[in-house]
Amino acid sequence: MPVPLSVAFVMEDLCFGGTQRQMLELACRLDRNRFAPVMITLTGETDMDATAREAGIPLVHLGTDRRVPPLFFLSLRRELARLRPDIVLPGTALPNIWCRIWGKLLRLPCVVGTVRGGGGPRRQHERLLWRLTGTMICNSLALREVLQGMGIPAAHLHYIPNGVDTERFAPADPPPSARPPEILCVARLAGDKEHETLFRALELVRKRHPDAVLRLVGDGPREAELKALAAASPAREAILFTPGTPDVRPWYDRARLFALSSAREGQPNVILEALACGLPVCATRVGGIPHLLDGGDCGLLSPAGDAAAMAENILRLLDAPGEGDELGRRGRARVEKAFSFAAMVTAHEMLFEKCSGRG
Repeated sequence: MPVPLSVAFVMEDLCFGGTQRQMLELACRLDRNRFAPVMITLTGETDMDATAREAGIPLVHLGTDRRVPPLFFLSLRRELARLRPDIVLPGTALPNIWCRIWGKLLRLPCVVGTVRGGGGPRRQHERLLWRLTGTMICNSLALREVLQGMGIPAAHLHYIPNGVDTERFAPADPPPSARPPEILCVARLAGDKEHETLFRALELVRKRHPDAVLRLVGDGPREAELKALAAASPAREAILFTPGTPDVRPWYDRARLFALSSAREGQPNVILEALACGLPVCATRVGGIPHLLDGGDCGLLSPAGDAAAMAENILRLLDAPGEGDELGRRGRARVEKAFSFAAMVTAHEMLFEKCSGRG
């Protein structure tokens, strides 16, 4: 049997977040007879390190705390030179930039670039750096179109949608229509998510449904800023902040609906989780979200930054809870058919073997 291909996953951190969860799930689920994963983070210990260790994945930390050290790029070069992996898979912006540069200079066999968020093409300088990759993965059809518009050949791009564990994330009792009016948003507290749109929408919603609350689950760089904005909101007592956690299912199980107000997105994993749990979804019409919601067949869409339109969609579901249950059933059926983890992992494995010359 051939020696397993070594695959180095390079992340800024393993904090709770959609990209982090998705990359960690992929690393955990690779066929260990064919692939030997290792995970490099630019920080020290963070939230999901224990999950990686439990799966037997070696961890290399380039920092000592939750911050990225200033000279991480030199430490990254040293580790890549030491490991010399067959495949390098960077998952976020800084790793995508520096893994490509060092991969080229160190003559590593293959760097598989990834573009996962709506701001990725700009943050990762794709117009210049795509040529340093052996191939590239994007997790939404919308991102693939953006990258092709930047001059990247279609043959260099591979669309692999995120996956979701439909056994772990499943509908719970009671159905959403029988739950209190809690609006759930699971997302990093970061700029692309534009949480302030949800704050303004909640103010409008509570004029008709004064018992509605908004629960934000997650951590991130804007936490202090968003808490200050929430404290200044007329709906401040109804905006609930909950830290990120390895298991977010209890929050899906108690929510009436899921809302995401992102200004930029790739294919948000949290929407897949919400759909798998049978929740109706209100989200912005950006990136790969319309594709996930099947153009609106299993969720309601609004323009980015439009709090009034978001509020109207939320009110529609609060006023007609049966419609929310029906949207939830359609969403569950969609993820079961099109967004399984098995399909996501198989697509990556096939691409890795092709890049290495084994496929």
